[in-house]
Amino acid sequence: MGTQNRRFDSIWPVNNLESDRLALQARLDSANDIEYRRKLGQFSTPTSLANDIITFGLSHIKNINRINFLDPAFGTGAFYSALLNSTDIYNINDAVAIEIDNTYATETAKFWNSYNIKIINGDFTKLYPFKTFNLIISNPPYVRHHLIDFKEKKRIKDKTKAVSGVELSGLAGLYCHFLLQSIQWMSDDGIGGWLIPSEFMDVNYGKPLKNYLLNNVNLFRIHRFSPDNIQFNDALVPSTVVWFEKSAPKSSNILFSYGGSLNSPDIVKEISINALKNEYKWTRFPCLSQRNFQISIPKIKDYFEVKRGIATGGNDFFILDQERIAYLDLPFDVFRPVLPSVRYVKNNEIEADENGNPVLLKRLFLLDCRLTVEQIKERYPNLWLYLETGKNTVAKGYLCKNRKFWYLQEHRDPPVFVCSYMGRITNNNSAFRFILNNSNAIITNSYLGLYPHNDIDKLLISNPSLKRLLGKMLNELTAGSLFEEGRIYGGGLQKIEPKELLNVNVPFMPDLFAIKSNKVLKNRLF
Repeated sequence: MGTQNRRFDSIWPVNNLESDRLALQARLDSANDIEYRRKLGQFSTPTSLANDIITFGLSHIKNINRINFLDPAFGTGAFYSALLNSTDIYNINDAVAIEIDNTYATETAKFWNSYNIKIINGDFTKLYPFKTFNLIISNPPYVRHHLIDFKEKKRIKDKTKAVSGVELSGLAGLYCHFLLQSIQWMSDDGIGGWLIPSEFMDVNYGKPLKNYLLNNVNLFRIHRFSPDNIQFNDALVPSTVVWFEKSAPKSSNILFSYGGSLNSPDIVKEISINALKNEYKWTRFPCLSQRNFQISIPKIKDYFEVKRGIATGGNDFFILDQERIAYLDLPFDVFRPVLPSVRYVKNNEIEADENGNPVLLKRLFLLDCRLTVEQIKERYPNLWLYLETGKNTVAKGYLCKNRKFWYLQEHRDPPVFVCSYMGRITNNNSAFRFILNNSNAIITNSYLGLYPHNDIDKLLISNPSLKRLLGKMLNELTAGSLFEEGRIYGGGLQKIEPKELLNVNVPFMPDLFAIKSNKVLKNRLF
């Protein structure tokens, strides 16, 4: 590795270069709306961050007098601008940029025409190396898997496996493929710096990527930015910078840092490779200590199944209130109660009326008809007419068009407890709420449902006080214990997925279910 304190003095005439580049960036970005740019993963790197990343990368490159630079997702060239601002032009032996967007590639080629860089208009995942580079820096496109065409996704997956040996899940974002495919472009001992979403460190599809970084290259630094310090104004995804060298692993520890900036972090800690191999959530480092997996602590999965609520394919069409159902003269027997958004559920226990419907100010019902169109037309002509109004809109949505009948909803039983799976911490309380559901209402995918295992279910049915006590204790789980398993986004927004909720520690459970006396229950409740 190079000397981390090395300084670089630029002699390249770049006085107005960055301000001119930013003007070009603004002009090109304004030509397309945010949705278009999100589909292409176009999120430009801020100047200060680009400078930090380049400075760090240069401090680790072995041959500073012969830089061969590659940016596989160039945009308008934030990193190249930073490179020119950080080193002598004579140190740059070669520079290549790849940009998939024709407009960006054409305009930036004109902009950088006099600055000794070759800009290729092409798809990085379709290209093969024509030379190798000792410094690859990239902010790859953040394109979610569901925005990639099936055939295109298969092509990219096959290419990644062919060049890296890693088979990624179909859920992996495009940035995972970019990073793995970049290895073939690196010279021996070359440095790679990747500004990517932090999510790969916690999710299942990130596991093959993490294994590769631990075993196939010399991973030496991971810096995670605080979710309160979002790096991109137009994206709320927390970011991480991953640094590795194309060589065999050289240390038994990896330097993790958090908060502040890459070159001046708030927290720094060395984490052993063994700890990283055993820990499925890398975002706990460096803020939290290594978990002791030898200690057996009861978890929610020992007592419950957790399922996400149903995705209707069109809430505005399929979920109606009682007044709307009556106004349209629709048959009430093809509807079932469904919980409204958590903001309309003020208490942590939902009571039921004599029909099993939740006693709430906002009462909603889901259209849940299992008859064929012909049967509906014969039995419920008003319902048939209502469905006809959605044939050219809702029925053509992704979920609906892939069902046996486009209006057919997934079957789901009412959960005993529901959890609001997304929220923010307020007044030191958890971002998540557990709500005891005494009604027949099911839930949409804005909730997670907790379904007790058979033996636990019998205990709860026979003892309602135990249910209330359990709900109380679930809501007393510390914000930290839920945060450890969940994930955090920009502005402090927290989210927890079903598998993550299953792994939350509930050390009180054994004692709770050993309680037999109603007197003890009463004392615990009040």
